[in-house]
Amino acid sequence: MAKRKKQTPSKKILIISFVLLAVTAAVYYYGINFFYKPRFIHYDGFGIDIPANYTIHGIDVSRHQSKIDWDDVKAMQIKDIRIGFGFIKATEGVKNVDDQFDKNWAEAKKADIARGAYHFYVPSKSGKLQAQNFIETVTLKAGDLPPVLDVEYISFTTVEKLQQGVQDWLTMVEAHYHVKPIIYTNAFFYKNYLGKKFDQYPLWVAHYLVKDKPNIERDWLFWQHNETGQVNGIDAYVDFNVFNGDSAAFKNLLIK
Repeated sequence: MAKRKKQTPSKKILIISFVLLAVTAAVYYYGINFFYKPRFIHYDGFGIDIPANYTIHGIDVSRHQSKIDWDDVKAMQIKDIRIGFGFIKATEGVKNVDDQFDKNWAEAKKADIARGAYHFYVPSKSGKLQAQNFIETVTLKAGDLPPVLDVEYISFTTVEKLQQGVQDWLTMVEAHYHVKPIIYTNAFFYKNYLGKKFDQYPLWVAHYLVKDKPNIERDWLFWQHNETGQVNGIDAYVDFNVFNGDSAAFKNLLIK
């Protein structure tokens, strides 16, 4: 039997096929990038993964970071990330004042970084006396963040005593500064020892295990997502946080 002449595709068909292939690839690429947004991005300069889709980032510090050059902190920017706020440890228990507080408090203000002060709560001590320690140490001004109560240990007290002391601190501090304080704690501690009784207070939650959001059911204002960040001007690891809102919401949160 005679062989049939082998047919070759026309030039027009080849061009159409190529165009269709290119269009399909483009639709796939841009579709993926439109509908799928990464949950976190690694920043070598900061040394950590940072949650995506948040615009305002900050740190929290204490004497453990030693002396800080806040101008260097302010100047550091990698791509779209820079430090927009800093929470600074002020007091602990009924008498202790962080030995770097005064310097950090003044220098953060000079560097034009929104600053907030926090108190580390000691469950075995009076909540009212601890509030007094904070009030005598911290003067809040317009542009500062609301005061923060850091409560993360129950020690050898009861849940009832812990909650009463925490409430005493919050009530006294709110009455003095005329602004509702923020509670800082981790997701597990809040659920098991504070819970719905304190749901009316803004929450700053620590949770490191999930990179796109903290594992907590209630709403939250700040999220501490990492404790091993690196920032210019600080010769130690530092905690990283994001604010759950845009610039308008952040500005509205600041003391007037």
